[in-house]
Amino acid sequence: MSYTALYRKFRPQEFEDVRGQEHIVTTLKNQIKADRVGHAYLFCGTRGTGKTTIAKIFARAVNCEHPADGSPCGSCPSCKAIAAGSSMNVIEIDAASNNGVDNIRDIREEVAYSPTEGKYKVYIIDEVHMLSIGAFNALLKTLEEPPSYVIFILATTEVQKIPVTILSRCQRYDFRRITIETISQRLTELMGQEQIAVEPKAIRYIAKAADGSMRDALSLLDQCIAFYLGQNLTYGHVLEVLGAVDTEVFSVMLRKIIAKDISGAIAQLEELIVQGREPGQFVIDFTWYLRNLLLLQSSDNMEDVLDISGENLALLKEEAGMVETVQLMRYIRIFSELSNQIRFAIQKRVLIEIALIKLCKPEMERDYDSLVLRVTQLEKKLEEGVPAVYTAKGTGGHPSGQTVPDSAERDSDGGANPSPGLPRAVPADVKMAAKNWNAIVEGLSGGLKNYLRRARPCLTEGGRLSLVLEDEVAEAFVNTEEHLQELREALEKKTGKEIPFKVILDEPSRPLEESFVDLEQIINMEITIEDQEET
Repeated sequence: MSYTALYRKFRPQEFEDVRGQEHIVTTLKNQIKADRVGHAYLFCGTRGTGKTTIAKIFARAVNCEHPADGSPCGSCPSCKAIAAGSSMNVIEIDAASNNGVDNIRDIREEVAYSPTEGKYKVYIIDEVHMLSIGAFNALLKTLEEPPSYVIFILATTEVQKIPVTILSRCQRYDFRRITIETISQRLTELMGQEQIAVEPKAIRYIAKAADGSMRDALSLLDQCIAFYLGQNLTYGHVLEVLGAVDTEVFSVMLRKIIAKDISGAIAQLEELIVQGREPGQFVIDFTWYLRNLLLLQSSDNMEDVLDISGENLALLKEEAGMVETVQLMRYIRIFSELSNQIRFAIQKRVLIEIALIKLCKPEMERDYDSLVLRVTQLEKKLEEGVPAVYTAKGTGGHPSGQTVPDSAERDSDGGANPSPGLPRAVPADVKMAAKNWNAIVEGLSGGLKNYLRRARPCLTEGGRLSLVLEDEVAEAFVNTEEHLQELREALEKKTGKEIPFKVILDEPSRPLEESFVDLEQIINMEITIEDQEET
């Protein structure tokens, strides 16, 4: 006989075998015992939580000749026929492939005939949200007033797609995600019956990876057992099969991020990829690891909530003291956004590398959390006696936008000395280019013109013209050889001279020696569009 998958082999055959849905099981059993069975039920919830299983048990129970406490006896002819799939009283329909109006019309014609044996004809329509609008409309009247011997059980994972007119005609039962503890207990029980040795830690990890689905847990366990057939299934084996990462790796990665060791973090990711770990699973697990850290920081009584061993808990407590809460929340936000992007991405590794660089360099972002983190870092530097440089754009105090301390040296005119490397006078060629900047930009091609309209002509050390952009995408677009050549030719055509220039990205962390002077502030109103020659 061919092998039967674990989730099929151990599918519950009576209500007492169902785990995690006691609120639904109790209600249905009471209805059967009191003979208060409804005519239409809607079972909704995530995959693998027991919707179809309970529907089949319910169908056997209402037709059972000798029900015991609301559950089917399993031994009468009706129970055996339904279990074998040979009964004409239970009709299962997959709405994903039978979603047309004609399919529903067939049902309407069939319900006119009473069952040849048993009390009820039970129609189980799985994935009912896949029915077309016309099919739903065709089902309405039959669903509202079916014959007394007909029961409809509709099952769906997307209840929001069910029309309100259908919802109002059904008793709705919401299936909960099954807890890790419940899944672990069930898997342990089944492995005892199969006489397979599995580490409790491995069982618990599989239960956690199943994300509330008993069917997914049994499928993952089946996969792990098949890979290490005939061996004891260990925690390490499960990590190997599922492409997961051990907690110690997350600890190493986090410490490199805190130390802003970009090359170390990338190297750690490289090692994981070489080992065959799944990038998407790494993102999910690392986000969960950061979540555990945040919970540990939030309260002193989180040991029972965190599903980790004692040694890993000690490691978490140590790391909780190494990172600020705001910083940790920023990490979680970036990786949560990454988990949504990576699902359909082709270059998953590249996206993870960009996220790691963002974690190590908060200056790349300009949101509130990143600003708070950068201010905190500046305060820490000041406390340690390290002079911090702050760039204030658009301020009138210093031509480069730098905040000048009160103790700064003054020149003979009483003003602050200019930044090192910046000339006191603007070269004539650069001044000419700045004056005609708007006209130069208007003569460029479409995409280049749009990006350079937001550029600021500036003067950097050595009297060189620099075009400063605040958008990383714009800077990358302009800095291609093709666009640089087009801009070079436009400058030469307008000024009659070959003017060296460079395109740079304005970063908030720019050090003092790389500061620049905004030519618009220096030349002021002389910057005009010169689109015609003087006559």
